[in-house]
Amino acid sequence: MNKLLLILVITLFAGLAKAGGFYEKDGAALRGYDPVAYFQDGGPRKGSAAFRSTYQGSEFHFASAGNRDAFAANPEKYAPQYGGYCAFGLTRGYKATTDPLSFKVVDGKLYLNYNKEVQDLWNKDVAGYVKIADAKWPEVAKQQKVIE
Repeated sequence: MNKLLLILVITLFAGLAKAGGFYEKDGAALRGYDPVAYFQDGGPRKGSAAFRSTYQGSEFHFASAGNRDAFAANPEKYAPQYGGYCAFGLTRGYKATTDPLSFKVVDGKLYLNYNKEVQDLWNKDVAGYVKIADAKWPEVAKQQKVIE
């Protein structure tokens, strides 16, 4: 293998290794919103890079050290479902970005949607859509393409 090709392969795999398990925008999952706030404050609250934690290779920001510590102690409880991608989009078989203000906590789990209009569709049959999204997530998770 020539040297240039070897460097390209190493660079490609190094980039993949840095990719986190959650949808990230501007260097943070949830666009920098605090995942714990959805549960403790009842809604989204912007986090700060001063209070951050890494989970599955993704950086999460928090509004306080206490929220960061709660997340670090039990990230599965607070992390958004489906890698933070649009829950409704998954029912259609694709990954889509999300708006942290378009959310719903159901049975102790955080679900995000693309925008308020999509959230309105999601809210018409949350239980049914969760069941479909849960079934499709293992395959959709493998997709590289994300609808912006």
